[in-house]
Amino acid sequence: MLEKILAISGKPGLYKLVSRTGRGLIVETLDEKKKRMPVFGMDKVISLADIAMYTDDEEVPLRQVLVNVKAKENGGKTSVDYKKASKEELADFMGSVLPNFDRDRVYPSDIKKLIQWYNLLIDNGVVDFEEAQPQEEEATSPTE
Repeated sequence: MLEKILAISGKPGLYKLVSRTGRGLIVETLDEKKKRMPVFGMDKVISLADIAMYTDDEEVPLRQVLVNVKAKENGGKTSVDYKKASKEELADFMGSVLPNFDRDRVYPSDIKKLIQWYNLLIDNGVVDFEEAQPQEEEATSPTE
């Protein structure tokens, strides 16, 4: 599901991919207004499935971080108000969902965006953050 949820640089919130056109995309706001609009090639668009968070060891896909937040918050909205939280509160929250996050490369603004996006997804019924499992095909090897 996260493959069809988009972030657009310079525009607040999240968007759901509705369709593709010859010149760009048609997206719908992921809020109660459900406003549709075109997005063109000059806009920087990224799928939430393609975003990752820095850790001390490697990058962790955003989908896994969202799963961790969902587990911490028991499937509800976050207990942290990203608008009022201090840098320390944000770092504590992030440490509780991703203990080895890179404190030098993950900024408070990144944590605020994570919280904002998570709450927006929960409010709009997007609660399945797990990666879709591809159908396994039986591998056949030629015998000689």
